[in-house]
Amino acid sequence: MSMTAVELPVAPKWDAPLRIGSIELASHFNLAPLAGYTNLPFRQSVRELGGLGLATTDLVNARAIIENSKKSIELLATCPEDVPLAVQIFGGVPEELAHAAKWLEDRGTKIVDINMGCPVRKVVKTGGGSALLCNVASATDLVEKVVRAVRIPITVKMRLGWDDDNITAPEYARLFEEIGVAAITIHGRTREQGFSGEVKLDGIRAVVESVKSIPIIGNGDVRTLAEATRMVEETGCAGVAIGRGSLANPWLFRQLVNWQRTGDPGPRGTYHERIAFMDTHVRRLCDWRGDQYGCVMFRKISSWYSKALRVGREIQQGLIRLESLTGFADIVNRLNDQGPPKGWSEWDASDSTISVPTGPIAHW
Repeated sequence: MSMTAVELPVAPKWDAPLRIGSIELASHFNLAPLAGYTNLPFRQSVRELGGLGLATTDLVNARAIIENSKKSIELLATCPEDVPLAVQIFGGVPEELAHAAKWLEDRGTKIVDINMGCPVRKVVKTGGGSALLCNVASATDLVEKVVRAVRIPITVKMRLGWDDDNITAPEYARLFEEIGVAAITIHGRTREQGFSGEVKLDGIRAVVESVKSIPIIGNGDVRTLAEATRMVEETGCAGVAIGRGSLANPWLFRQLVNWQRTGDPGPRGTYHERIAFMDTHVRRLCDWRGDQYGCVMFRKISSWYSKALRVGREIQQGLIRLESLTGFADIVNRLNDQGPPKGWSEWDASDSTISVPTGPIAHW
């Protein structure tokens, strides 16, 4: 079912294409990096649906890149169709990040993104992620060393600050622009918030107003067309980065672009299209990491599909215990044969189903 323009606010509009340095993006809507989720198989699958501006890898430890860690090199996997692509690195040692950025540039990477937003303890304890929001001088020194190490665009993804008493993002954005950062993606929460509470759109606007010309890309809690419009209208951002919302509705990028161009976003995925997308995603995971580990990786994400398709407990248990492509094919055939459950709607997956850390943030 298509939604008409009458049922929606006016689509977000910009006067010019979104550019990251010299790279012009096909749309203003980017796939935000999500550790463990936005790997090559998912990026490929989303790109094929259309509408995507830029995708970014999972965050990768800069030191591990330098040391040629097998796991980190796997996270850097890409293909000729996976463009434009940014590689996101993290760490707290400026020389290591600069070295990693040069290593990536020498191997064809077109954009390097520095993670200054991840709130998870294993990232923060390295001095990277949100830990960089606590010392302006150290963070600026780190970013400047990376910018000077390469000729390709360097971008930064960060949060508003460590907590409500330390909102540092506007100052950081101003300084980063001065030292040559090409764009900034700002998640509208503090580190203390984690993934709880509401995104502070006024905080994102403050970042937008702190710079002269580089694009500020808004991020956080954009799951619907209306939420994308609100993000743009209330912040003035130059683009929107969508993470968990794209997992619930990977057609969202195409819808947003169609909405801009025609006033009609067109439909979300049908029941059978969602099954086909899941099938493609799983097979690509297995092509990438082998059948056994590909199935193990899929178990982590099977809950999105189970909820979106309302598969019932028996099939849900089969997906979260998936062991082989043969078993998966049996489930796909069964779902296609039985068709959508009574009352199923393409809007059943409107809510994010991605697990995020809970409990006291100090224990993440």
